[in-house]
Amino acid sequence: MSLQDNHEDLEKARGNPHKVLALVDEFANQNAMMIVGGPKGGIVTELIKEQQPKIMIEMGCYFGYSAILFGDAARQNGGECYHSLELNPDWAAAARQLIELAGLQDFVEVIVRRRDVILDKFYRDGKITNIEILFIYHLKPAYLTDVKLCEHHGMIVPGSLLLADNVIYPDKGYNTTGLLERTVKSWMPVGDVPFLETIGNPNIVYQSVLRQPEGGRDETEVTRFVGVQEA
Repeated sequence: MSLQDNHEDLEKARGNPHKVLALVDEFANQNAMMIVGGPKGGIVTELIKEQQPKIMIEMGCYFGYSAILFGDAARQNGGECYHSLELNPDWAAAARQLIELAGLQDFVEVIVRRRDVILDKFYRDGKITNIEILFIYHLKPAYLTDVKLCEHHGMIVPGSLLLADNVIYPDKGYNTTGLLERTVKSWMPVGDVPFLETIGNPNIVYQSVLRQPEGGRDETEVTRFVGVQEA
């Protein structure tokens, strides 16, 4: 069974992000899907309301659940654009269909490319020079690599908010030892490595808290820029 099996429900949901997400939730309850879900998603949407970012970036789109939920929240709170970066073209295609169904196609942009490459391009093109909210939800060993790249370009500034999903253990850098090949390929082609080696900015000071919805099995790490210590 797929989401497209019930055309009547799909048409009733057209243009309504919350109804589209409800259909995805119903489907996810019967199938194994890596979606953020309502309880954890609520933590992020509250932060979006508080932060009111003009531009929000998501690293890892999957089927578009978080892009719809957070994109809708960003749009309602004065946002201008939501960028969702995804390497898998099949997942991106499915996400675009759901995003269009939700009526967010003019606000949420799904970009199919390696996330470290496009993040670097955003900066060099002057499209995004500082991070307002960055939601990271892909290959866990790459989380730290992404943040170091942002630090390297000076994109982490006062007010920057970093949200890392499915956090349980500390990140020890880009190490794919013991991971399934399909898992690694979800972030970059097998054999590739981060194209820009950087130590980031070790002088940045962060404040992090773990947020876990009641009954949840994992947590979202909420990290804020605090300042820069003298070298």
